[in-house]
Amino acid sequence: MGVLDGRVACVTGGTRGIGLGIARAFLDEGARVVVNGRDPAKADRTMKELGAGDRVHFIAGDVKTREVCEAVVDGTVSHFGRIDILVANAGGAADFAPIAELPDEPLEDALRWNLWHSFWCMRRAFSYMIPQQSGRIINISSVEGKVGKPGLSSYVVAKHAVNGLTKSAAKEVGPLGITVNALCPGVIETDIVKEGGAGAAAAMGLTYDELLAQFAADSAIKRINEVEDVANVAVLLASDAGAGITGSLISIDGGTSPY
Repeated sequence: MGVLDGRVACVTGGTRGIGLGIARAFLDEGARVVVNGRDPAKADRTMKELGAGDRVHFIAGDVKTREVCEAVVDGTVSHFGRIDILVANAGGAADFAPIAELPDEPLEDALRWNLWHSFWCMRRAFSYMIPQQSGRIINISSVEGKVGKPGLSSYVVAKHAVNGLTKSAAKEVGPLGITVNALCPGVIETDIVKEGGAGAAAAMGLTYDELLAQFAADSAIKRINEVEDVANVAVLLASDAGAGITGSLISIDGGTSPY
């Protein structure tokens, strides 16, 4: 038996990277999982890779819109009958630049992708979790939600906002049997990071390899973390063992963050 037997989870941005790792870990622990993503072709490969049969279901859509966020949560309940765990994993940023040169659009996009998506999904999930007096919300933030780096302001601002949302929500629903936490990973070399890392590195005046080396050097373990490190903590928070943890911004960054 797994620690998540009988529970239903929804993971946004779950077809690759950290989201896929969390979905796989949840399935391994007995949960039924809805995976969201933008690319149905990529989802087909992911579903085959997971090999979980009818315990995993895909819902397509770009969570930068409220309608899609609500449809993903509603679709989870429609397909599996309930929602016990929400992992707001989708997120990122693009078009990095120093603040003095930053147009409005990249910041607006980062806020929609990270903050608004987390808010829209959480609010919809609460409409099911509050009546059932139980639930787990896990927002995927970042070490950049606790610190800042030059040239990455749109991402830093958005992840700080996710952390604030997490803290406020935890206070509101704590007495109702619902926990709300944020995971704050350091850089993890997923395919998403490989695709967008060069742009982020350039905004910091570094090459991609230098960026990874800097993150490793800043950590206590002198290496970057793995997807599995994040997934293991997500399982803890989603399980009964995590019932006393809420409003926490949990660093999974090898000791990089100062708090």
